[in-house]
Amino acid sequence: MNAIASRFDFKEIQEKVSLHLRPWHRSFQFWVRAADIYTGYKVFQVRVSFVKDVQKQEAMWERQHELAADKIYAMCSDLGGFFLKVAQILGKPDLAPAAWVKKLVTLCDQAPATPFDAVKLVLEKELGRSVGEIFEKFDVNPLGSASIAQVHLARLRGDKNDVVVKVQHPGIQDLMMTDIHNLQAFALYMQKTDIKFDLYSVTKEMEKQIGYEFDFLREANAMERIRRFLYENNKKTPVLVPRVLQDLVTRKVLLMDYIDGIPILNLGDEMAKRGINPGGKMAAAAKQNILKSLTLAYGQMILKSGFFHADPHPGNILICKGSEVALLDYGQVKDLPDQLRLGYANLVLAMADNDPVKATESYRELGIDTVSNCENEQQELLRLAQTMFDTKLPPGVLMLQPFSEDSSIKKIGVQSFPEELFSVLRTVHLLRGLSVGLGINYSCAEQWRPIAEEALYNAGRLKGANLKTKVRKQGSFRRFIQRG
Repeated sequence: MNAIASRFDFKEIQEKVSLHLRPWHRSFQFWVRAADIYTGYKVFQVRVSFVKDVQKQEAMWERQHELAADKIYAMCSDLGGFFLKVAQILGKPDLAPAAWVKKLVTLCDQAPATPFDAVKLVLEKELGRSVGEIFEKFDVNPLGSASIAQVHLARLRGDKNDVVVKVQHPGIQDLMMTDIHNLQAFALYMQKTDIKFDLYSVTKEMEKQIGYEFDFLREANAMERIRRFLYENNKKTPVLVPRVLQDLVTRKVLLMDYIDGIPILNLGDEMAKRGINPGGKMAAAAKQNILKSLTLAYGQMILKSGFFHADPHPGNILICKGSEVALLDYGQVKDLPDQLRLGYANLVLAMADNDPVKATESYRELGIDTVSNCENEQQELLRLAQTMFDTKLPPGVLMLQPFSEDSSIKKIGVQSFPEELFSVLRTVHLLRGLSVGLGINYSCAEQWRPIAEEALYNAGRLKGANLKTKVRKQGSFRRFIQRG
């Protein structure tokens, strides 16, 4: 009996030691891999400088990007957690080399599912009752498992409708905070040596936002607030928002209505299955309606309310009957102060009008501190704004390339960037990725102009005579859309 107890105690000690050392092991893994990728590029930059032929240089860069892409993919895939979110940000055609995008686009925010026994313990501890007492049925296999939580389909006792149960993975918060702190240190080094952009503030905002994701009570309140705003400010809400079951929410458990739909990434396959030509007129109209709904919802949230869903990646978007759009997962939301909200409204007008003077003024108002390394400073500031904050890239810009000598970030050094604006920047880039995926080229700045003008007018910042779009209707959306 003593031997069994001794073995049990030893196993428990092993588990505690393993848990304590896990963050150190992850840190070691990150720094070894990050250093390998970084030094690979630095050595390559020296090597390629001796090659004079431009075509040979381009071929060498392409090969180097492919080698780095394999290493970045392996790091994000092996470490999982927060690095899957990093892969989502980097895997955009406008943010990274084509080789990176091709590799990283296959990585979704998916994580191994927590076994049901552990899920059951979390549920019963958080809700204070047994699973059998609360639920008439509960699918033990999750609908999906992401970096922070997993979701199950269930039905409450005495109810006919299905619900979604979101349950946090045990012990995940400490690991993700370790990952973020490592990335912050790396970002600080990069901005001092290679990239003239305030990367550290960006990572600080990421830390703040992801820290919020561990509090499901906050998420439930955010979901209800956005749901109420969209339903009250539209005859028909542009996007569907799940209803929260307020009596069954804790910091680690969240219950909400189940919305039936297909993930936006599966839209093409679903159309083909139903005999609809994905490149035909019917498919094009459906895609335009989907993008119109998302653009309207985000324009109203960011510019009219200031409180917005800040994570519109494809995994959080469902397409329902009649091309209706459902927006899921409100763990990442942002509440912009009025000063930034109205400053961004001014920047939207500058981008829509191609007005470099107004863009320069908006930078100052937003607190974006820049240093110019070029003659045509105001034009480059507008170009940088359109690259960062509009879904349609300016002419001649295919992606944001911080290492390229022709890049706006090389010509305009961004010394200070408000942390709160990162959520807007990330949201616009995710919308841009969606538009590229749907084959539609459009400017969200042009679409948001009426909402930006209304926001500035209501704040007393714009006179009625200056309203260029006061009689323009939302139906003008199609005029700006071109199929890519």
